[in-house]
Amino acid sequence: MISSVADAGALNAPRRVISGNAFADCLFAGLARGAAILTLAMLLGIIVSLIAGAWPAIRAYGFGFLTHNAWDPVKEDFGGLAMIYGTLATSIIALVIAVPVSFGIALFLTELSPAWLKRPLGTAIELLAAVPSIVYGMWGLMVFGPVLADYVQKPAQALLGKVPVLGALVSGAPVGIGILPAGIILSIMIIPFVASVMRDVFEITPPLLKESAYGLGATTWEVVWRIVLPFTKTGVLGGIMLGLGRALGETMAVTFVIGNANRLDSLSLFEAANSITSTLALEFSEAQEGLHMASLIYLGLVLFLITFTVLIFSRMLLTRLQKNEGKRT
Repeated sequence: MISSVADAGALNAPRRVISGNAFADCLFAGLARGAAILTLAMLLGIIVSLIAGAWPAIRAYGFGFLTHNAWDPVKEDFGGLAMIYGTLATSIIALVIAVPVSFGIALFLTELSPAWLKRPLGTAIELLAAVPSIVYGMWGLMVFGPVLADYVQKPAQALLGKVPVLGALVSGAPVGIGILPAGIILSIMIIPFVASVMRDVFEITPPLLKESAYGLGATTWEVVWRIVLPFTKTGVLGGIMLGLGRALGETMAVTFVIGNANRLDSLSLFEAANSITSTLALEFSEAQEGLHMASLIYLGLVLFLITFTVLIFSRMLLTRLQKNEGKRT
């Protein structure tokens, strides 16, 4: 009798364990699903709140707000062209500078650097990400800006000043503020992020693939271009998009060096300009209810849509790359 009871308990124990595991799995699945739904709800809530806050400006200006070059709170005449141009121009300049430099850093750390130098150099690069943005802005305004004006803008004006198109790009007072200084400061700020991601994804490439390529006589560049990059293109593109998002959303550093001029009089890289984030930082706390506040929220909505568009474009590019890779194989 005792043995039969023991056997029955032994048979029932695994069922209780299985039942407990099933409950834990259901609970985990429910929490994960809830987190995903909560994230989507928060995103939808942000979009709805931005549209609701910007609705007076949307109703007054429509899509003409995006192409109107005016910002006059006194006359309640608002347009976001200057800020949109400043945001896109500084971010593009930052990417053009930061991506090649970050690629070179990641390539050196993973393929060329001596073993004793990899850790301290990688740590030093990552420490740049810990520097507060306001420090970058102060350094750019008081140190880098004057150096750029004396050694880049003035010689460029002397050399290209009378050239029809190139002369307009370097025009302006040589004070070290404008689109180009802001873009360079942004590039310095995003290099640690892009370089760290690239280095990490380069390191996950299977050593067997690289050693096989080296064994067939490939050079270091050929190994990186034909083996490492195709294997890690998703991570590389993600690092670039991370850097672009950082550049689009940066506020304080840009506010210090861009000049904060709400106009677009010329396409000079050295004229005072403005960006969406710096405009929001400077004016939002003092804006009056009405069109001024609604226009600022409209700028925030535009920045959100720009970031969303960049994300969609990156996903489409990645999908295309994967399809092309499948065709080649």
